[in-house]
Amino acid sequence: MSQIEVIKNPNGIEGLAVIKPTVHRDSRGYFVETYNQKEMEEAGLFLTFVQDNQSKSYKGVLRGLHFQKNYPQGKLVRVIQGAVYDVAVDLRKNSPTYGSYYGIILTDTNFLQFFIPKGFAHGFLVLSDEAVFAYKCTDYYHPNDEGGLAWDDPDIGIKWPLDGIEKVKLSEKDKANPILKKIETSGFKFMF
Repeated sequence: MSQIEVIKNPNGIEGLAVIKPTVHRDSRGYFVETYNQKEMEEAGLFLTFVQDNQSKSYKGVLRGLHFQKNYPQGKLVRVIQGAVYDVAVDLRKNSPTYGSYYGIILTDTNFLQFFIPKGFAHGFLVLSDEAVFAYKCTDYYHPNDEGGLAWDDPDIGIKWPLDGIEKVKLSEKDKANPILKKIETSGFKFMF
């Protein structure tokens, strides 16, 4: 019996996937299988992960939107504690959904996971008082390879759920992220 349900291409964006694991609950609590390579492959997701990351952030923190320039990473993300609004923006120049986004609420109670393949910018907004966010990556982190996209790019038009958030908190680096048109006119060519 499969322990996961995979919803492919949400919002018509090819390559993205939402993974809904089976949660086994009883009087002691719960058990959930968070990753099973065989079942992922049966669902058509052939992934090799080389690095796991985890972060803790507080309400209103927005991390992203990040992408890797020369060493793109696929990411399988989930929330261990709290709630976030997680977003992927299609940066694959030849994709029919280039510049489109998909967002999903991930929580420690819905157990949803989100797979973002290579070629996407990724970021999340913390909706709970704090959140612990975990992600598996298909390539190693290269410190000088990170690019950024403005979280509030009007042409992309991400509808961030800002109710109850007084101010979005960004890193200094993320405050300087350009809009997609500026990246395009700078001569930068996405590798994907």
